[in-house]
Amino acid sequence: MEGETSWINHCIDDMARDINEFDSFLELSDEGNKEASELSVDLILPDDLLERILAYLPIASIFRAGCVCKRWHEIVSSRRFLWNFSHVLSQKPWYFMFTSCNEPIGYAYDPILRKWYSIDLPCIETSNWFIASSCGLVCFMDNDSRSELYICNPVTKSRKKLEEPPGLKFSEYTALALSVNRVSRGYTISIVKSKQVPGNFFQWDLSIHIYDSETMMWVTSWTEVLTGWRGGDESVICDGVLYFLIYATGGGTPENRHGLISYSLSSRSSHGLLIRSFIPVPCPLTCGRLMNLKDKLVMVGGIGKQDRPDIIKGIGIWVLNGKEWQEVARMPHKFFQGFGEFDDVFASSGTDDLIYIQSYGAPSLLVYDMKQKQWRWSQKCPVTKRFPLQLFNGFCFEPRLEMAP
Repeated sequence: MEGETSWINHCIDDMARDINEFDSFLELSDEGNKEASELSVDLILPDDLLERILAYLPIASIFRAGCVCKRWHEIVSSRRFLWNFSHVLSQKPWYFMFTSCNEPIGYAYDPILRKWYSIDLPCIETSNWFIASSCGLVCFMDNDSRSELYICNPVTKSRKKLEEPPGLKFSEYTALALSVNRVSRGYTISIVKSKQVPGNFFQWDLSIHIYDSETMMWVTSWTEVLTGWRGGDESVICDGVLYFLIYATGGGTPENRHGLISYSLSSRSSHGLLIRSFIPVPCPLTCGRLMNLKDKLVMVGGIGKQDRPDIIKGIGIWVLNGKEWQEVARMPHKFFQGFGEFDDVFASSGTDDLIYIQSYGAPSLLVYDMKQKQWRWSQKCPVTKRFPLQLFNGFCFEPRLEMAP
Protein backbone atom coordinates (compact mmCIF):
# COMPACT_ATOMS: atom_id res chain seq x y z
CA MET A 1 0.00 0.00 0.00
CA GLU A 2 1.05 3.58 -0.56
CA GLY A 3 3.07 5.01 2.27
CA GLU A 4 3.87 1.62 3.78
CA THR A 5 7.46 0.52 4.20
CA SER A 6 8.63 -2.66 5.88
CA TRP A 7 10.66 -1.70 8.93
CA ILE A 8 12.65 -4.91 8.59
CA ASN A 9 14.35 -3.46 5.53
CA HIS A 10 15.73 -0.66 7.70
CA CYS A 11 16.59 -2.60 10.84
CA ILE A 12 20.15 -2.36 12.09
CA ASP A 13 20.41 -6.13 12.39
CA ASP A 14 19.70 -6.52 8.69
CA MET A 15 22.40 -4.12 7.58
CA ALA A 16 25.09 -6.76 7.81
CA ARG A 17 23.37 -9.10 5.39
CA ASP A 18 24.22 -9.12 1.71
CA ILE A 19 25.96 -5.75 1.67
CA ASN A 20 28.23 -5.37 -1.33
CA GLU A 21 31.00 -2.86 -0.93
CA PHE A 22 31.11 -0.24 -3.66
CA ASP A 23 32.39 3.27 -4.24
CA SER A 24 30.36 6.34 -5.10
CA PHE A 25 31.87 8.42 -7.85
CA LEU A 26 31.56 12.00 -8.88
CA GLU A 27 32.04 12.68 -12.56
CA LEU A 28 34.03 15.82 -13.36
CA SER A 29 33.75 17.17 -16.91
CA ASP A 30 36.15 19.58 -18.60
CA GLU A 31 35.07 21.71 -21.54
CA GLY A 32 38.52 21.43 -23.13
CA ASN A 33 38.90 17.74 -22.41
CA LYS A 34 36.08 15.28 -23.02
CA GLU A 35 37.65 12.68 -20.75
CA ALA A 36 35.77 12.13 -17.49
CA SER A 37 37.66 11.55 -14.30
CA GLU A 38 36.19 9.78 -11.32
CA LEU A 39 36.71 10.73 -7.70
CA SER A 40 35.61 8.61 -4.76
CA VAL A 41 33.50 10.44 -2.19
CA ASP A 42 34.96 8.09 0.43
CA LEU A 43 38.38 9.63 -0.22
CA ILE A 44 37.04 13.18 0.23
CA LEU A 45 35.13 12.76 3.51
CA PRO A 46 37.00 11.55 6.61
CA ASP A 47 35.13 9.32 9.05
CA ASP A 48 34.50 12.00 11.68
CA LEU A 49 32.93 14.39 9.16
CA LEU A 50 30.82 11.65 7.57
CA GLU A 51 29.63 10.58 11.03
CA ARG A 52 28.44 14.08 11.85
CA ILE A 53 26.61 14.38 8.53
CA LEU A 54 24.86 11.03 8.90
CA ALA A 55 23.91 11.80 12.52
CA TYR A 56 21.61 14.59 11.34
CA LEU A 57 19.64 12.33 9.02
CA PRO A 58 16.19 11.06 10.00
CA ILE A 59 16.28 7.65 11.70
CA ALA A 60 14.93 5.75 8.69
CA SER A 61 17.49 7.43 6.42
CA ILE A 62 20.29 6.35 8.80
CA PHE A 63 19.19 2.73 8.44
CA ARG A 64 19.18 3.08 4.67
CA ALA A 65 22.62 4.71 4.76
CA GLY A 66 23.94 1.68 6.60
CA CYS A 67 23.02 -0.43 3.58
CA VAL A 68 24.95 1.72 1.09
CA CYS A 69 28.35 0.13 1.64
CA LYS A 70 30.48 -1.64 4.20
CA ARG A 71 32.16 1.56 5.38
CA TRP A 72 28.89 3.38 6.00
CA HIS A 73 27.47 0.35 7.79
CA GLU A 74 30.47 0.27 10.13
CA ILE A 75 30.12 4.00 10.78
CA VAL A 76 26.42 3.98 11.75
CA SER A 77 27.01 0.88 13.91
CA SER A 78 29.92 2.39 15.84
CA ARG A 79 29.89 3.77 19.37
CA ARG A 80 31.34 7.05 18.16
CA PHE A 81 28.42 7.50 15.78
CA LEU A 82 25.98 7.00 18.65
CA TRP A 83 27.88 9.65 20.59
CA ASN A 84 27.50 12.07 17.65
CA PHE A 85 23.85 11.12 17.30
CA SER A 86 23.23 11.80 21.01
CA HIS A 87 24.19 15.43 20.42
CA VAL A 88 21.39 15.87 17.90
CA LEU A 89 18.84 17.61 20.10
CA SER A 90 15.73 15.72 19.08
CA GLN A 91 14.08 13.65 16.41
CA LYS A 92 10.49 14.38 15.43
CA PRO A 93 8.27 11.95 17.35
CA TRP A 94 6.77 8.96 15.59
CA TYR A 95 3.24 7.75 16.21
CA PHE A 96 2.57 4.03 16.58
CA MET A 97 -0.99 3.05 15.70
CA PHE A 98 -2.30 -0.29 16.93
CA THR A 99 -4.40 -2.11 14.36
CA SER A 100 -5.64 -4.95 16.57
CA CYS A 101 -7.32 -5.10 19.96
CA ASN A 102 -5.80 -8.48 20.80
CA GLU A 103 -2.27 -8.26 19.39
CA PRO A 104 0.35 -5.47 19.70
CA ILE A 105 0.69 -5.06 15.95
CA GLY A 106 0.50 -1.89 13.92
CA TYR A 107 2.38 0.79 12.03
CA ALA A 108 4.61 3.69 13.05
CA TYR A 109 4.26 7.06 11.32
CA ASP A 110 7.37 9.09 10.48
CA PRO A 111 6.37 12.80 10.18
CA ILE A 112 9.62 13.82 8.48
CA LEU A 113 9.46 11.39 5.56
CA ARG A 114 5.66 11.10 5.91
CA LYS A 115 5.75 7.32 5.73
CA TRP A 116 4.33 4.44 7.74
CA TYR A 117 6.59 1.57 8.84
CA SER A 118 5.58 -1.90 9.93
CA ILE A 119 7.48 -2.54 13.17
CA ASP A 120 7.26 -5.06 15.99
CA LEU A 121 7.09 -3.77 19.54
CA PRO A 122 9.07 -5.71 22.16
CA CYS A 123 7.65 -6.80 25.53
CA ILE A 124 4.04 -5.73 25.08
CA GLU A 125 1.45 -8.49 24.63
CA THR A 126 -1.81 -6.65 23.92
CA SER A 127 -2.67 -3.13 22.80
CA ASN A 128 -4.56 -2.31 26.02
CA TRP A 129 -1.38 -2.20 28.14
CA PHE A 130 -0.46 1.05 29.87
CA ILE A 131 2.13 2.98 27.87
CA ALA A 132 4.38 5.97 28.62
CA SER A 133 7.31 7.34 26.63
CA SER A 134 10.15 9.84 27.00
CA CYS A 135 13.32 10.63 25.03
CA GLY A 136 13.54 7.39 23.05
CA LEU A 137 12.40 4.98 25.77
CA VAL A 138 8.94 3.46 26.18
CA CYS A 139 7.48 1.90 29.34
CA PHE A 140 4.83 -0.86 29.14
CA MET A 141 2.69 -2.20 32.00
CA ASP A 142 0.10 -4.96 31.70
CA ASN A 143 -3.54 -4.08 32.23
CA ASP A 144 -4.54 -7.22 34.15
CA SER A 145 -2.38 -7.73 37.23
CA ARG A 146 -0.50 -4.44 36.61
CA SER A 147 2.60 -6.15 37.92
CA GLU A 148 4.46 -6.76 34.64
CA LEU A 149 6.56 -3.72 33.81
CA TYR A 150 9.07 -3.29 30.98
CA ILE A 151 11.12 -0.42 29.62
CA CYS A 152 12.54 -0.60 26.11
CA ASN A 153 13.83 1.22 23.06
CA PRO A 154 11.33 0.34 20.29
CA VAL A 155 13.88 1.15 17.56
CA THR A 156 16.87 -0.91 18.76
CA LYS A 157 14.66 -3.44 20.61
CA SER A 158 16.81 -3.26 23.77
CA ARG A 159 14.66 -3.98 26.80
CA LYS A 160 14.61 -4.51 30.54
CA LYS A 161 12.07 -6.02 32.89
CA LEU A 162 11.54 -4.06 36.10
CA GLU A 163 10.59 -5.24 39.54
CA GLU A 164 6.92 -5.41 40.38
CA PRO A 165 5.71 -2.02 41.64
CA PRO A 166 4.50 -1.84 45.24
CA GLY A 167 1.06 -0.87 46.47
CA LEU A 168 -2.37 -2.13 45.48
CA LYS A 169 -2.06 -4.94 42.95
CA PHE A 170 -5.59 -4.60 41.62
CA SER A 171 -6.27 -0.87 41.69
CA GLU A 172 -9.34 0.28 39.83
CA TYR A 173 -7.52 3.15 38.12
CA THR A 174 -3.82 3.42 37.30
CA ALA A 175 -1.78 6.18 35.61
CA LEU A 176 1.73 5.53 34.27
CA ALA A 177 4.37 8.18 33.48
CA LEU A 178 8.02 8.14 32.40
CA SER A 179 10.72 10.82 32.38
CA VAL A 180 14.22 10.33 30.91
CA ASN A 181 17.20 12.60 31.61
CA ARG A 182 18.90 13.27 28.26
CA VAL A 183 22.27 13.97 29.89
CA SER A 184 22.61 11.17 32.45
CA ARG A 185 20.22 8.87 30.55
CA GLY A 186 18.68 7.88 33.86
CA TYR A 187 14.92 7.64 34.11
CA THR A 188 12.07 7.97 36.56
CA ILE A 189 8.80 6.02 36.41
CA SER A 190 5.71 7.01 38.35
CA ILE A 191 2.53 5.04 38.96
CA VAL A 192 -0.55 6.65 40.49
CA LYS A 193 -3.00 4.07 41.84
CA SER A 194 -6.57 4.72 42.90
CA LYS A 195 -9.03 2.33 44.57
CA GLN A 196 -12.41 2.93 46.10
CA VAL A 197 -12.66 2.73 49.89
CA PRO A 198 -14.90 -0.31 50.63
CA GLY A 199 -18.51 0.74 51.16
CA ASN A 200 -17.87 4.43 50.39
CA PHE A 201 -18.23 5.59 46.80
CA PHE A 202 -17.06 9.14 47.60
CA GLN A 203 -13.74 8.18 49.18
CA TRP A 204 -10.81 6.76 47.23
CA ASP A 205 -7.40 5.54 48.36
CA LEU A 206 -4.71 7.17 46.21
CA SER A 207 -1.01 6.27 46.25
CA ILE A 208 2.04 7.42 44.29
CA HIS A 209 4.91 5.02 43.57
CA ILE A 210 8.26 6.15 42.13
CA TYR A 211 11.00 4.09 40.45
CA ASP A 212 14.54 5.49 40.09
CA SER A 213 16.81 3.81 37.53
CA GLU A 214 19.93 4.79 39.48
CA THR A 215 18.88 3.05 42.69
CA MET A 216 16.79 0.45 40.80
CA MET A 217 14.24 0.66 43.61
CA TRP A 218 10.58 1.52 44.03
CA VAL A 219 9.45 3.95 46.72
CA THR A 220 5.86 4.60 47.80
CA SER A 221 6.19 8.34 48.19
CA TRP A 222 2.62 9.33 48.96
CA THR A 223 -0.69 7.91 50.19
CA GLU A 224 -3.88 9.82 50.77
CA VAL A 225 -7.65 9.35 50.89
CA LEU A 226 -9.50 11.65 48.48
CA THR A 227 -13.10 12.61 49.18
CA GLY A 228 -15.30 13.37 46.18
CA TRP A 229 -12.46 12.69 43.74
CA ARG A 230 -10.65 9.68 42.30
CA GLY A 231 -7.57 9.15 40.20
CA GLY A 232 -7.67 8.10 36.56
CA ASP A 233 -5.34 6.84 33.83
CA GLU A 234 -3.81 10.14 32.71
CA SER A 235 -0.49 11.44 34.07
CA VAL A 236 2.79 12.97 32.88
CA ILE A 237 6.11 14.11 34.38
CA CYS A 238 7.13 17.61 33.35
CA ASP A 239 10.19 19.50 34.58
CA GLY A 240 10.48 17.40 37.75
CA VAL A 241 6.77 17.60 38.61
CA LEU A 242 4.23 14.79 38.35
CA TYR A 243 0.84 15.92 37.04
CA PHE A 244 -2.25 13.73 36.93
CA LEU A 245 -5.94 14.24 36.30
CA ILE A 246 -8.57 13.47 38.92
CA TYR A 247 -12.29 12.98 38.37
CA ALA A 248 -15.29 13.97 40.52
CA THR A 249 -17.27 11.15 42.10
CA GLY A 250 -20.05 13.23 43.59
CA GLY A 251 -21.61 15.06 40.64
CA GLY A 252 -21.15 18.82 40.79
CA THR A 253 -21.09 21.34 37.96
CA PRO A 254 -19.66 20.35 34.55
CA GLU A 255 -16.65 22.62 35.08
CA ASN A 256 -15.70 20.70 38.20
CA ARG A 257 -15.85 17.14 36.85
CA HIS A 258 -12.10 17.15 36.07
CA GLY A 259 -9.16 18.59 37.93
CA LEU A 260 -5.36 18.54 37.86
CA ILE A 261 -3.05 17.60 40.74
CA SER A 262 0.68 18.41 40.87
CA TYR A 263 3.30 16.57 42.93
CA SER A 264 6.98 17.56 43.13
CA LEU A 265 9.26 14.58 42.54
CA SER A 266 12.34 16.38 43.80
CA SER A 267 10.99 17.32 47.22
CA ARG A 268 8.53 14.41 47.27
CA SER A 269 5.96 16.85 48.57
CA SER A 270 2.67 18.40 47.54
CA HIS A 271 2.91 21.03 50.32
CA GLY A 272 0.33 19.29 52.49
CA LEU A 273 -2.66 17.42 51.14
CA LEU A 274 -2.62 16.61 47.43
CA ILE A 275 -5.97 18.29 46.94
CA ARG A 276 -4.38 21.64 47.92
CA SER A 277 -2.45 21.58 44.63
CA PHE A 278 -5.74 21.29 42.74
CA ILE A 279 -5.87 23.19 39.43
CA PRO A 280 -9.29 23.42 37.73
CA VAL A 281 -9.61 22.60 34.04
CA PRO A 282 -10.27 25.54 31.69
CA CYS A 283 -13.75 24.44 30.55
CA PRO A 284 -16.16 21.47 30.65
CA LEU A 285 -14.19 18.55 29.23
CA THR A 286 -15.32 15.20 27.89
CA CYS A 287 -11.75 13.94 28.37
CA GLY A 288 -8.25 15.29 28.83
CA ARG A 289 -4.84 14.07 27.61
CA LEU A 290 -1.63 15.31 29.26
CA MET A 291 1.76 15.57 27.56
CA ASN A 292 5.19 17.12 28.02
CA LEU A 293 6.26 19.37 25.16
CA LYS A 294 9.72 20.84 25.82
CA ASP A 295 9.14 20.88 29.61
CA LYS A 296 5.78 22.61 29.18
CA LEU A 297 2.64 20.87 30.41
CA VAL A 298 0.16 20.64 27.54
CA MET A 299 -3.39 19.32 27.69
CA VAL A 300 -5.51 18.27 24.73
CA GLY A 301 -9.16 18.14 25.72
CA GLY A 302 -12.56 17.39 24.28
CA ILE A 303 -14.77 20.45 24.77
CA GLY A 304 -18.26 19.52 25.95
CA LYS A 305 -21.47 21.31 25.07
CA GLN A 306 -22.81 23.71 27.70
CA ASP A 307 -26.20 22.02 27.93
CA ARG A 308 -24.80 18.48 27.50
CA PRO A 309 -21.18 18.42 28.73
CA ASP A 310 -20.84 14.72 27.92
CA ILE A 311 -21.24 15.48 24.19
CA ILE A 312 -18.08 16.66 22.42
CA LYS A 313 -18.35 19.77 20.23
CA GLY A 314 -14.67 20.42 19.58
CA ILE A 315 -11.08 19.86 20.69
CA GLY A 316 -8.80 22.42 22.30
CA ILE A 317 -5.12 22.60 23.26
CA TRP A 318 -3.95 24.39 26.40
CA VAL A 319 -0.58 25.14 28.01
CA LEU A 320 -0.27 25.49 31.80
CA ASN A 321 1.42 28.70 32.92
CA GLY A 322 1.75 28.65 36.68
CA LYS A 323 -1.76 27.64 37.71
CA GLU A 324 -3.52 29.19 34.74
CA TRP A 325 -4.43 27.46 31.49
CA GLN A 326 -3.76 29.31 28.25
CA GLU A 327 -5.58 28.12 25.15
CA VAL A 328 -3.11 27.95 22.24
CA ALA A 329 -5.18 26.22 19.57
CA ARG A 330 -8.61 24.84 18.74
CA MET A 331 -9.17 22.22 16.08
CA PRO A 332 -10.79 23.78 12.97
CA HIS A 333 -14.26 22.42 12.28
CA LYS A 334 -13.27 20.92 8.91
CA PHE A 335 -10.69 18.68 10.62
CA PHE A 336 -13.14 17.81 13.40
CA GLN A 337 -15.66 16.75 10.76
CA GLY A 338 -12.93 14.86 8.90
CA PHE A 339 -12.85 12.21 11.62
CA GLY A 340 -16.45 11.29 10.85
CA GLU A 341 -18.11 10.04 14.01
CA PHE A 342 -15.98 11.36 16.90
CA ASP A 343 -16.46 9.88 20.38
CA ASP A 344 -16.35 11.93 23.55
CA VAL A 345 -13.00 10.24 24.33
CA PHE A 346 -10.05 9.93 21.98
CA ALA A 347 -6.33 9.20 21.85
CA SER A 348 -3.77 11.99 21.87
CA SER A 349 -0.08 12.22 22.68
CA GLY A 350 2.87 14.38 21.73
CA THR A 351 6.43 15.49 22.33
CA ASP A 352 8.83 18.09 20.97
CA ASP A 353 6.55 20.39 18.87
CA LEU A 354 4.10 17.78 17.54
CA ILE A 355 0.74 16.65 18.89
CA TYR A 356 -1.08 13.63 17.48
CA ILE A 357 -4.85 13.21 17.73
CA GLN A 358 -6.65 10.02 16.79
CA SER A 359 -10.26 8.87 17.00
CA TYR A 360 -10.77 5.45 18.54
CA GLY A 361 -13.26 4.62 15.78
CA ALA A 362 -11.04 5.20 12.72
CA PRO A 363 -7.38 4.96 11.64
CA SER A 364 -7.26 8.67 10.72
CA LEU A 365 -4.39 10.58 12.32
CA LEU A 366 -4.25 14.37 12.70
CA VAL A 367 -1.02 16.23 13.49
CA TYR A 368 -0.73 19.68 15.06
CA ASP A 369 2.61 21.53 14.92
CA MET A 370 2.85 23.82 17.97
CA LYS A 371 5.73 25.83 16.47
CA GLN A 372 4.21 26.41 13.04
CA LYS A 373 0.63 26.47 14.41
CA GLN A 374 -0.44 24.21 11.60
CA TRP A 375 -2.94 21.33 11.38
CA ARG A 376 -2.48 18.56 8.82
CA TRP A 377 -3.50 14.98 8.21
CA SER A 378 -0.86 12.27 8.18
CA GLN A 379 -0.41 10.05 5.17
CA LYS A 380 -3.15 7.43 5.14
CA CYS A 381 -2.32 4.54 7.45
CA PRO A 382 -2.07 1.25 5.49
CA VAL A 383 -4.90 -0.39 7.40
CA THR A 384 -8.64 -0.59 6.86
CA LYS A 385 -11.47 -0.96 9.33
CA ARG A 386 -12.54 -4.60 9.15
CA PHE A 387 -15.70 -4.49 11.29
CA PRO A 388 -17.93 -1.69 12.69
CA LEU A 389 -16.82 -1.94 16.32
CA GLN A 390 -13.09 -2.18 15.59
CA LEU A 391 -11.17 0.27 17.78
CA PHE A 392 -7.85 1.98 17.12
CA ASN A 393 -5.37 3.36 19.60
CA GLY A 394 -1.79 4.57 19.64
CA PHE A 395 1.05 6.46 21.29
CA CYS A 396 3.98 8.59 20.20
CA PHE A 397 7.68 8.18 20.96
CA GLU A 398 10.90 9.87 19.94
CA PRO A 399 13.07 7.52 17.84
CA ARG A 400 16.58 7.41 19.30
CA LEU A 401 19.50 5.07 18.69
CA GLU A 402 21.67 5.78 21.72
CA MET A 403 19.08 5.37 24.49
CA ALA A 404 19.03 2.07 26.37
CA PRO A 405 17.13 1.02 29.51
